[in-house]
Amino acid sequence: MHFRSLVATSLVFAIPTTATAQASSSTRAPSPAAPTLVLVLTVDQMRPDYFTRFGSQLTGGLGRLYRGGAVFLSGWQDHAITETAPGHASILSGRFPRSTGIATNSAGVLDSQAPLINGGGSPASPFRFRGTTLTDWMRMADPRTRALSVSRKDRGAILPLGRAKQNAFWYSYNGAFTTSRYYADTLPTWVQQFNDRRLPQAMHGRKWELALPESSYPERDDVKAESGGQDYVFPHVLSDSESVAVRALPDFPWMDELTLSFALAGVRALDLGAGPQPDVLAVSLSTTDAIGHRYGPDSREIHDQIIRLDRALGAFLDTLFTMRDSTRVIIALTADHGVTPLPEAGIAGRPADAHRVSLDSVLASIRAGLAARHIDTATLSFEEGVLRIDRNALRRAGVSADSVARRFAAAARRVPGVARADDVAALANADTVHDAIARRWLHSLIPGSNAAVVVTLRPYDIWGPSTVAMHGQPSDLDARVPIIFYGAPFRRGVRKESARVVDIAPTLANVLGVAPAERLDGVVLRGILH
Repeated sequence: MHFRSLVATSLVFAIPTTATAQASSSTRAPSPAAPTLVLVLTVDQMRPDYFTRFGSQLTGGLGRLYRGGAVFLSGWQDHAITETAPGHASILSGRFPRSTGIATNSAGVLDSQAPLINGGGSPASPFRFRGTTLTDWMRMADPRTRALSVSRKDRGAILPLGRAKQNAFWYSYNGAFTTSRYYADTLPTWVQQFNDRRLPQAMHGRKWELALPESSYPERDDVKAESGGQDYVFPHVLSDSESVAVRALPDFPWMDELTLSFALAGVRALDLGAGPQPDVLAVSLSTTDAIGHRYGPDSREIHDQIIRLDRALGAFLDTLFTMRDSTRVIIALTADHGVTPLPEAGIAGRPADAHRVSLDSVLASIRAGLAARHIDTATLSFEEGVLRIDRNALRRAGVSADSVARRFAAAARRVPGVARADDVAALANADTVHDAIARRWLHSLIPGSNAAVVVTLRPYDIWGPSTVAMHGQPSDLDARVPIIFYGAPFRRGVRKESARVVDIAPTLANVLGVAPAERLDGVVLRGILH
């Protein structure tokens, strides 16, 4: 089915450690033609260089926003653990992970007390999220404000709304959009009707071929490092089995088309953006992340994905603007993180010694020493580059936690690929204006946590032993994202200065004339406002 028919029916960035936006200084009166719809688009794993690499071929939605919006190609997720959950939690909260409480994917939305309505996935809710978001501020100003957030991923749908019990839906691996019992006991009629169309099942056996002539793609299509050495050459075919196809669909461009079609169905059913109050539509598009992981950011597959995303987003905006007055819609586009290329791809201009790094042997050695003293090895854990120590348990055993941390850090620094291993306590004295890595770690670490040492790899090195491209580091490759504002209130043009994702929410709040409910880490980007 053609998508139009589906829709129709290493850079260093110097900034202060913390910028605050007080409610009294970030509001202004809305214009006479005040916005009635705030559209927030998150392209999971979108890199800003995709706009410049593929710009002449972007004739749809991405091209429209890029050429008609206020564009920051030097945008940043200015925290260290650059994963999906913390990235999404910062977009409409205006706060870093240390404040939202969402510092990692593993401590994201999983919640055994919030099962899905129709199964097909893990239970999920925002119970770990702290504080408020733009939707809350808007509803405080006008309780009629409604919000809809949709994504392929649960965390991509849930976290932009924070704890608000509005409308959050995501794709489940049984081929249906669902939500959890945190939000509702049954699916709304419009969601059931959309699911009854069985659009994912109808895609079984579909072939992913190039959207443009082959000569339009400079990338090689024979890189065996891609896709784990399996199915790395075009075309790619979705399984003939319906049950397999609905599970594999997130790895194909049509997942974004489906998500956008579902979002439009929600706009119609909920009458979002019809006024007089402003509403929120948050759409997180996850296919770029799936394809980027599998084939890498230098692949022909990611090139074609961006072309197809551009077309899908163009069709989506065309339809949306037939439903709502485009002059009263404001748009923000960003990404939850970037990505580090496949070390094995051997791309020219990249370090020849880039590789995957493991500290398993270092951790095993430390644990062996503790076990010899009959100390539970569970007192130590190492995930997302963070060594966590149960200090109370070591204290009871008569062992210095600081000594264990120093030993781990010293051994980690000797591992090839490790750039630095920082004592968490010492980060408080770091030059956070000039030391971007220290600043990002401080923005990621939740106060009172048991983090003792944080390990940062060299740019282009990634944590192993997986065979995919990865993100999650404080490197500029993983932290740099695009930020675009589009609509009547914004000055169009590519900006030379930098911006941060935490600046999106206060800037939108300023345009809407609403006050944040708490201190923010982000500031209003006044230079882009008329």
